[in-house]
Amino acid sequence: GSCRHRCCPGRNNVCWVPGTRRARCYCDSYCQRTGDCCQDYHATCRRAAVGCAVGPWGPWSGCSSPCGVGSRARSRQVTVPPRRGGEPCPDLKQRRGCLGEHPTCRTAK
Repeated sequence: GSCRHRCCPGRNNVCWVPGTRRARCYCDSYCQRTGDCCQDYHATCRRAAVGCAVGPWGPWSGCSSPCGVGSRARSRQVTVPPRRGGEPCPDLKQRRGCLGEHPTCRTAK
C-alpha cells in the first residue's frame, strides 16, 4: 500500500490503504507508535510534516469557589498548528483543585 494520496494527522482509523496479503497499512501519524505504517509513510508523509507547537502556559485562574472546594484553570495557545501528518497538539487546558478562602467565608453561615 502507498500513502501517496493519503496522509492524516493524529490517530485516524479511516486513514489506511490495502497493504500486502489483504492486511491494512496506515498513513496516520499514530502508525509510528503501533508499527503498522505503510512502507512509504516516512518518505511520503513525514517528509513535509510540521508538528504542533504551543506557547507557554498562562497564569492559573482564581478559585471557582470563594468558599470551599473549587477549581483553577489555565491554558496555552497553539503557535504552529500541525500540518501534513505532523505531531498533534498536546493538551491546551489544565485544571486543578483549590480551596476558596475568601475573608467572608469565616463569617458566612
